[in-house]
Amino acid sequence: MASINTTPLLQEVDSEIEDSDIHESLAVRDNKPLFKPIEPRDKFYTVFVIFYILGVVTLLPWNFYVTANDYWMYKFRDTRIHNNSVTGSQLMNKTTLQAEFTSYVTVASAVPSLLFLIVNITISQKVSANKRILGSLFGMLTLMLATLVFVLPLQLPNVLVCSAILSGSVFGIVGNFSPVYITATIGGQALGGIFAALAEIVSLAIGASSTHSAFVYFIIGNLTIAGSIALFVVLTKTLFYKYHIEDKFLNISDFGTTSSAQLVCHKVVFRKTWIYGLSMFFVFAITLSIYPGVTVLIESEGRGSGSKWNDVFFIPTITYLLFSIGDYLGRIAAGRIQKPNKESVVLLLSLARFVFIPLFMLCNAQPRYYWGVVFNKDYQYIIILFMCAISNGYLANIAAILAPRKVDDFEKEAASLMTTVFMGVGLAFGSIISLVMVKLL
Repeated sequence: MASINTTPLLQEVDSEIEDSDIHESLAVRDNKPLFKPIEPRDKFYTVFVIFYILGVVTLLPWNFYVTANDYWMYKFRDTRIHNNSVTGSQLMNKTTLQAEFTSYVTVASAVPSLLFLIVNITISQKVSANKRILGSLFGMLTLMLATLVFVLPLQLPNVLVCSAILSGSVFGIVGNFSPVYITATIGGQALGGIFAALAEIVSLAIGASSTHSAFVYFIIGNLTIAGSIALFVVLTKTLFYKYHIEDKFLNISDFGTTSSAQLVCHKVVFRKTWIYGLSMFFVFAITLSIYPGVTVLIESEGRGSGSKWNDVFFIPTITYLLFSIGDYLGRIAAGRIQKPNKESVVLLLSLARFVFIPLFMLCNAQPRYYWGVVFNKDYQYIIILFMCAISNGYLANIAAILAPRKVDDFEKEAASLMTTVFMGVGLAFGSIISLVMVKLL
């Protein structure tokens, strides 16, 4: 007959493990998941498209303010010579404010943007990226609506503060995604320049007065920002976004303590990524030293002939639209090629762009007092501008893509934020230099 186990179910079982050991093993949390979750699909490329649009909006206020050149030329005309029926694009002799306004706007945008990019790093651990993005979008929309109502540049510093927080926050979160999404966001910034230039061209083509054209122009900008708010809410609801952002940043353990492995040391991140950050600095410092402060003064060889192309559409089409197209193509190419992948080579190529500064200074920028004109043909200026634009977009995207690869997963947001700050420093430095460049013409 088979034996029957008659041991009581509730009988104490001898064990070599002490009670204290049991409690200790329960109190230790394994930070690594038992099973690796399966990455969800980005259905219909929803997240990709929304990041593209967010990239457009990050620089939309700056693009819209700067690209409205015809309106500012009209606004700052010499009223003793030109009455209200004459648009600024038809003026042959610029006032001091007409010549230097774009450089002033660039400085007024870059300096506060830099300050709030730094602030964005300090608050990133306290305020979630979602709240920062939504708050900055609503602030931007409110201030842009004020600009629409009053058609005045008075809200520029405030709206660009919102833009800086938005830009830093968006780049912080997109650093946790694959390079395709980083390219989408950076490409969106360049696409924003194309969008602003096309909006300006359309508003001019309507044939209305400068003030009415500006009104149509800023309506387009406000509708774009309003749409981006709705799209960002949709973004936060997608599984793909939650997988990359929310699930990765649940750093608080079940026992209410923060996992030390997840604490970000900004000094460590800086040591890993500073070369790419320096490359980003030089790319934008060189570009902003001549674009758009100097390039907006470069005139067509046929200016004054009575042709609308030469007098009205040359600057928005060539200086703004063509540059933005070249910048966009450069960023897209960098996302596909992703080379060079050596830090030193990227830095050297960024430094080599210094050659564009004297090249633009020798183009037909007016008014000028010191430099002679060497490149007086439109095609020469177009070639120089397009090469500058492509190199700007390519090297900026390379630095943005490769910097997060130098750090651990939980440091990627900090790396992207830090790279954005380097960009902000470059923008601020370059914008200040642009004032000097205009004076040296």
